[in-house]
Amino acid sequence: MHMHRIDKKYRLSFTNRAKEIVKGLSLEEKVSLMSGRVSMIEMLRNFSGEMHYNYIPYPAGGIEKKQIPEMRFCDGPRGVVCGTGKSTCYPVPMLRGASFDTDLEERIGRAIGEEVRAWDGNLFAGICINLPYHPGWGRSQETYGEDSCHLGKMGSALVRGVQEESVIPCIKHFAFNSMEISRFKVNIECDKRTERERYLPHFKECIDNGAAAVMSSYNLYRGNHCGQNRYLLKDVLKEEWDFDGFVMSDFVWGITDTVLAANSGQDMEMCCTSFYGRKLIAAVREGKVPEERIDESVLRIIRTLLAYTEADDREYPKELIGCREHIALALESAQKGITLLKNKNHVLPIKRNRIESIVVLGRLANKGNLGDNGSSRVYPPYVVSPLQGIAKVAGDKRVIFNDGSDIQHAKRLAKKADYVVFVAGYDCNDEGEYVSNDQAGNYMDPIGGDRHQSLGLHPDEIHLIREVGPENENSVVVLIGGSMIMMEEWKDYVNGILMAYYPGMEGGTAIGQILFGDVNPSGKLPFVIPGKETDLPKVDWDTDQQRYDYYHGYTKLDKEAKEAAYPYGFGLSYTEFKVTEVHFTKKGDAIEAECCVKNTGDRAGAQVIQFYAGFSQSSMDRPVKVLKGFQRVALKPGEKKKVTIITPIEQLKWFNEKTDTWELESMEYDLYLGTSSSEKDLIRGKLSL
Repeated sequence: MHMHRIDKKYRLSFTNRAKEIVKGLSLEEKVSLMSGRVSMIEMLRNFSGEMHYNYIPYPAGGIEKKQIPEMRFCDGPRGVVCGTGKSTCYPVPMLRGASFDTDLEERIGRAIGEEVRAWDGNLFAGICINLPYHPGWGRSQETYGEDSCHLGKMGSALVRGVQEESVIPCIKHFAFNSMEISRFKVNIECDKRTERERYLPHFKECIDNGAAAVMSSYNLYRGNHCGQNRYLLKDVLKEEWDFDGFVMSDFVWGITDTVLAANSGQDMEMCCTSFYGRKLIAAVREGKVPEERIDESVLRIIRTLLAYTEADDREYPKELIGCREHIALALESAQKGITLLKNKNHVLPIKRNRIESIVVLGRLANKGNLGDNGSSRVYPPYVVSPLQGIAKVAGDKRVIFNDGSDIQHAKRLAKKADYVVFVAGYDCNDEGEYVSNDQAGNYMDPIGGDRHQSLGLHPDEIHLIREVGPENENSVVVLIGGSMIMMEEWKDYVNGILMAYYPGMEGGTAIGQILFGDVNPSGKLPFVIPGKETDLPKVDWDTDQQRYDYYHGYTKLDKEAKEAAYPYGFGLSYTEFKVTEVHFTKKGDAIEAECCVKNTGDRAGAQVIQFYAGFSQSSMDRPVKVLKGFQRVALKPGEKKKVTIITPIEQLKWFNEKTDTWELESMEYDLYLGTSSSEKDLIRGKLSL
């Protein structure tokens, strides 16, 4: 039974009690609350030993005799990292972003919260809301997509869900963290307008929705490491946004200077004590860090922990971990996020009654591929590979697997079969969290990293598809990967393309169900796929300086009038939808965008209605259009529903660097409602504000 809804007001009700506790603590006790209790050697050994990173929740602080609970950290984001062979492994957030389903994400948050509690944790640090400036970022899979509005709404849903189970939701990595190979050394520069309109709004939205902890990032911003960046941690987060929770450093290498970190608003060093502890006590005694600074951090930590510890009295038995309901949720998520990109001549779904055999080609087909093997790695009881899933759903049909290494043999198999399914893409060797040998002292193998060579498939996969695809008109490609994959070299050689991302422990089942039409695909791309890699921003992946410009992703292509290969928000279905009766009205301090959506086909399906605002009348440089809201809607055949998306007018403001304020232009705005960011999928209206 829940005793309290945890929100900021509830958390602040513990302020006086926390202050009293702080008064009774010695300096040594206070500082002990500001650090993790896992040694660096232990953590790195975990990566390479029998256990693994975050095998048990990582503890920090806590003083039992003073009734101060310890913080117990569990990582994510595709489930709880703790333990082996037990936790539910959900699809990566990029797939969950493709569902555009905030209700589903909130339910996933609750299920993750239950497993955190069952592992005896009380903080979930798997709410990654970094915006990928470029889709080659190795950890793009851990975030929801390229758009700030969408990131804010999906991240907030996960925050709310986790919080429902009295688990502290921690958002990360604050801020400008979207490069892997250079993450410890790169200094990010961008102008203040870009910072405010592109890189910070989704963090603010998650904080407004109740996030109670923030993890700072490794990179530098404007010359200062983000973990000791006074502007970000103190000025913006704590003062401007009035954040009441605590900040923790990213692990081990997240701070580099005791005095600078403490004075800049870094509340907790994780996951071990290197720069805090004795060094911080000495800095206070020497007058380099005022004791009030320590008191403020400790107050934030104690207040937050008390609020969550006392919020409810529920028991969370171990049986919740990887339970049937959670695994069903992982499957539902995969079903709703997998995205159909091409379906020429209605090659899909596979007609069971007209086929006898299917050939499944590609080395990734029989691999349980959950994504990155870094800090987000989850260890589930089992993983359904695409091949297993297809075989399971195919029933009595003959399913033949071949890795595709012998092209001539693959051609012969393809000629004879009724259907050919290629499975191609990436795994943890191609993209993911990266720690170099010199950083980790040879405890870890440096794998993953950014996709700095190419954003396309491996040459052997391209060769396989181009050679074998034309042998059978019923050829489809299932793509596996954490973000955008270029397809220009081979997309015309097959009739169907399905983007499956990293679809979680039940991903293979969902792939099989969608291929055979037991499930109607409804995912939408949470990123744009350009026609050429050069249409994307320029990034040097191994560098100590990188500038982030105002435009990236679909807004950059729009601005430069470049056609996308597949627009942002695009995804096909096995049914058809019609959008009519579009209206935009000003209601108080919000805009109401309304339409009717009808399923005009013969099977149930879901569509995502997207609301964009455009600025063609603006006197300054603004995007052609930018996402301001969305609503997923499920419809039976012939069913029609009204969809209303409400967006505060506030969201149409731009940030004026000269006055340091948000301003609303008085002009006529272009408003769009439809099913992708492409003009041909949108209905346009106008509204003067």
